[in-house]
Order: sequence, then structure tokens, then C-alpha cells
Amino acid sequence: MSRLIVVSNRVNPPTGKGDESVGGLAMALGAALREYSGIWFGWSGKTTETFTGQLNMQKADGVTVATVDLEENDYQEYYNGYANKTLWPLFHYRVDLTAYDRSFGEGYDRVNKRFAETLLPLIEPDDIIWVHDYHLIPMARELRRLGVTNRIGFFLHIPWPAHQLVVTLPRHRPLVEAMFHYDLIGFQTEESVQAFEGYVFNEVGGERTDDGRLTAFGQTTQAGAFPIGIDAADFDRIKDSYRANRVYDRLMAHSVFRKMIVGVDRLDYSKGLEERLIGFERFLHDNDEARREVMLLQIAPISRDEVGAYQDLRGRLDGLIGRINGAYADMDFNPIRYLNRSYRRDELAGVYRAAKAALVTPLRDGMNLVAKEYVASQNADDPGVLILSRFAGAARQLKEALIINPNSPEEISDALSRALSMDLADRKRRWEALIDNVTRHDVTAWRDDFVSALREPPHMTTREAALPKAANETPALAVRAGGRA
Repeated sequence: MSRLIVVSNRVNPPTGKGDESVGGLAMALGAALREYSGIWFGWSGKTTETFTGQLNMQKADGVTVATVDLEENDYQEYYNGYANKTLWPLFHYRVDLTAYDRSFGEGYDRVNKRFAETLLPLIEPDDIIWVHDYHLIPMARELRRLGVTNRIGFFLHIPWPAHQLVVTLPRHRPLVEAMFHYDLIGFQTEESVQAFEGYVFNEVGGERTDDGRLTAFGQTTQAGAFPIGIDAADFDRIKDSYRANRVYDRLMAHSVFRKMIVGVDRLDYSKGLEERLIGFERFLHDNDEARREVMLLQIAPISRDEVGAYQDLRGRLDGLIGRINGAYADMDFNPIRYLNRSYRRDELAGVYRAAKAALVTPLRDGMNLVAKEYVASQNADDPGVLILSRFAGAARQLKEALIINPNSPEEISDALSRALSMDLADRKRRWEALIDNVTRHDVTAWRDDFVSALREPPHMTTREAALPKAANETPALAVRAGGRA
């Protein structure tokens, strides 16, 4: 069996001990690499005075990890700059927060080139390469320039925006053109696939081939939806662990005579945290009799605190929570408990099980695995209710949740009233359908679907046909570059 090489911005393999904080990428890729032997390559998270390309290799929970340090300037322009100040807000429909700076784009291209050059010696002829997320869109282009002809796939974990938004990005055309160097492009939802195709067809005159592939820029690729899942079996195990039960017992004791609602999100403007709080405030206003019977536990670990938009958001949230607690608290009770720290997955399983409802209200999200984790953590005999934004990719799968528009305080308030008063039979009926979906479409299914599609025997593409003859026929080059001889 050929090896799998996973490439992502950060390398954070799980330990398998349940102590990973909330987030889907590490869990999903760890599960993939335990099934397919190979390498996980990416940035170490550390900076160095001068980039050397020196690889740091180690073994973690059965996964071979290869990392490289970046220069401080790389970090600022590639990561804080183009990735988090340009692509992230744009792809989440926040054009108002998108920063356009030529140095950011230069740093982005430079780091992708350095990553490709560093990875090249590790690639063997039969390897398949799986590149992840918006940080590394040009990675295949740089590998192809080095002569790599292996099968290379790309998966975008965040939404792909509408055509009208993509064209606001300076040099949007080279960015999209770089994606056509992949053999397979995976998106979370059909909506993102259609948005990508809309750009290809309308902006650059691309076409669909008879076998359903996309052709543009003189290249051909395959695009499809591969909705990511969670490790449902592992969550089923850890939800009954000692630590999960301990957290559950503590929260049940604290919330006695009260119904707890939970929100778990990285502190990010895409998550709809302000809108959620305003909706909860509306619920308190509209349901005077329920004020002392309901509490919201919002867990929001701080992220990207060097970016101004995140600093501003944190200040606004602090003020909003203070206003709501000031208006509706009593001497022995605050309606909102707000925590800016990460928790282990087994601890979160206990939190989810103690919550009568979960508010998952992103304004735009590729998938949102918190929604699936909440479902997987419930007690089958007394499940809670998932309230889910229609703008989360998960809403396309978890249709039995209460689907709401997160921009409407009234819809959030009404959904909370409905969730907290829902009878047991309705809650069980909804949960049974949700857990069936979460279990069937788990991380293993996602992994196998994508890797199987990437392994499909390739058609002769214009890229391969255009390779210099020597590159196709010289064994030394083919082996060094991981190409098909």
C-alpha cells in the first residue's frame, strides 16, 4: 500500500489520551495517518532567525511527524498576514475585515515554495499527497514545478466564497489557477463546490468535461464535496470516562434547578458569538419566568490575539456579557458564565452531556464539528437539543437539529424556548436521527472517501502531457520527485 503524506500548516498529532482541545483537524488527520502509514508534514509553530529548511522528525502516537521552522518575517506575512488577515475573513464573507497587502501575498508564495522544497526529499514514487486548507493552496503548484507527478489532493476546511467575493481579492486568478495543479479538490459542502465552479465557469471560461471533471488554465482537476466528520467511536468511549463523568457531575450540581445551555467556539468573528449573546439576551427579555431557570456556559478559547479584529471582538464580547449579566443577574446567580480557555475532549464530552441545549450559531462555517461532538456526547435516554445555524456546513447533514438564522435574535430566542420545553419523545426522535448521521458519516468515512477518490487511476491530464519528455522517462528524476515513471 502506498504511503499517505499529509501536509498542513500546523502539525498537531493527537496523543490518543483524550486530552486534545476542541478542533477537528488534528483528530481527523491523526485517524487517517493511523490507518495509512506515512508522514505528517508542516510548520513546527516555531520561528528561527534564518530559514534553513532543516527537518525535525519524530514519532507521535504511531504517526511520523516532520516539521520545519519559519523565519519571523514568514510568520508575519504568510500566517498572520495573507492566511489570517486576507483569506480567512474573505472566505468567511467578511470583506470589511479583509486586508490587502502585497507583502502578505509575497510571503504566502514564499512559504509555500519553501515548504515544497523541504518536503521534496521525503516523497517516494508511490506516495499520495494530501494538502490541507487555505494556508497551502499553492503547494501543488510548487511541487509540480519541482517535477513531482504524484497524485496530490487538496481539502479546504473552510467555506469557498461566492464568485463575486473571490474577485475582490487582488491576484485572485493565480490563486485559483494554482488549485488546478491538484488532481482532486475537496470541499465541505456542495454549496462550496458550486461556488468554486461558478468562478471557474464565469470568470475564466472553464468547462466541465464529459466525465465530470473541470478544465481551465490548460489543466484538468476533479472537485467534489467530502463533508468531514468526527471520530464518533472515540467520543462514544470518552463520554463515559472518569474525567467526563466528573465534569458532568460538577456541572449538574452547579446547575441544579437550572437548565444549562452550552456554546463551545474558538474566539472568532465567524462564530456568531455576539449574535448568539444578543439572542440569549432576547430570550431572557421575552421569558421573564425562565430567567433564573436558565444559564449559558460559553467556552471561547482565545485565538489569533495578535490580529486587531480579534482583539476588538474580545473587547466587544466582554462588554456585552457584562451588560447582560448586569441586567439579569441576581446576588447568587449570573445568567452567563464565560470562559476563555481550552478544555480536553473528555472534559468537553461531560460539558456537552450536561447541557440541555447547544447553541452552534456561526455566521459562516465550513462544517463545525462542535455540533457533531454535542450529538455524540448525549445520553440516549435523555438527550439535549442541538440549535444549529443554517450557515454551518453541518446543517446540510444534521437536518433534525433546530435550524436557525443566527442573525435573528428572535429566531435564537424562539429556538431556545422550543428546545428547553421539548418533550422527551421529540428529543429522542431527533437525536436518534442525528446520531445515526454522525456515526455513519464519521471521520473514517470522510478519510476513506477522499483517499479512495484521490487514488483513482488518473486520466492523462494536460499537465502530464505537457511535462518534458525527459521528466517522464528519466528514472532518477522520477524517483527523486516522487513521479510516476
